[in-house]
Amino acid sequence: MLYALLALAIFGLLTSTVFAGMTLWAVPGYLRERRAALAQLSARPGFTPPLSLLKPLHGAEPDLEAHLASFFAQDYPQYEILFCARSEDDAGLKIARRVAARFSHVPAKFLWTGGRSDYINDKVESMEAMEAAAAHDILVISDSDVRVTPDYLRAVALPFADVRVGGITCPYRGVAAEGGLWARLEAVGMSVEMTAGVLVARMMEGMQFTLGPTMAFRRQTIRTMGGFKVTADYCADDFVLGNETWKLGQTVALSHHAIDHMVINSSFVASLKHQVRWMKSTRFSRPKGHFGTALTFSVPFGLLAWAGAAGLGHAGWGLALLGWSVATRLALSLAVGRAVVGDRSWFSLLVLYPIRDLMGFCFWAASYSSSHVLWRGRVFQLLPGGKMRAAE
Repeated sequence: MLYALLALAIFGLLTSTVFAGMTLWAVPGYLRERRAALAQLSARPGFTPPLSLLKPLHGAEPDLEAHLASFFAQDYPQYEILFCARSEDDAGLKIARRVAARFSHVPAKFLWTGGRSDYINDKVESMEAMEAAAAHDILVISDSDVRVTPDYLRAVALPFADVRVGGITCPYRGVAAEGGLWARLEAVGMSVEMTAGVLVARMMEGMQFTLGPTMAFRRQTIRTMGGFKVTADYCADDFVLGNETWKLGQTVALSHHAIDHMVINSSFVASLKHQVRWMKSTRFSRPKGHFGTALTFSVPFGLLAWAGAAGLGHAGWGLALLGWSVATRLALSLAVGRAVVGDRSWFSLLVLYPIRDLMGFCFWAASYSSSHVLWRGRVFQLLPGGKMRAAE
């Protein structure tokens, strides 16, 4: 039995090492692309088509006012911001009005859908309303829990200079908005684990998806795929929009520009629910790829190798294998978390990420526990392909 466990552990260490090697191979090419993009952006005025920025809102989140203000402070010649919530009295919409009053030079529109949506994903109704009211033909969609720098819109617009590009998305680094251990563990998973997976997927099959914190599309691309209602029954609407763009034969570009994704789940329970829900969504959206994700984690196999080797009287070899598993995680932290997305938390990168790798495996395992998720106070059942329906 111990020999079988040790063999499994070594197999897992080999596969996770291959994954780390693939990620490290992809990083230099991405960094070269970033240098080229920065050189293009240094030429002024550069490529700056008018943009419509769509911001769906749902209540007052921590520091929402500061996050929204970063979108009004853009170094960009012509853009508008549209906000939409379910109710005119939504607290987030009130905050948006207050912020907009401080930046009167930026056109802003405030919309609400009224009542409960007929869609499973009620954000879709907000997206439809904003698209209909948008003045411009490039639509930039950004979540409310995102913070950006003044060069954000210039970076997002740049890939659209290529007429083959129908959509773009930005990598992101996790930022624990209110501190706390659990929020930091979730944040470093965003910075390293998520980004590493994106880089490898891009290298192997090209970008066939977008990431929710920021995605942008040509209006005609959205209308050709059938409008935002194509995501009406999906939890992972960002994956669906990017995948539908790819199916149209258009390019989905991964921007060189990393943004801040604020983690507001400060408690263990809130963080646990959010990450398991995300893992379950991925399991149903990309079942084969999700199943293989188990072999990209390293620390669980390192611990198993240490236990198996120690049980066979080779504790030194076991510790060496455990050390190797941690070393590959630190390599990913530095190459991806630091160099690619610019995560500035050395404690998270060097101390917390190996722990997060172990937790990530546990979340992966938990994703197979059921097909039900709790989302915005309601329980849904996930169906094959990633669709949802209200749980009975």
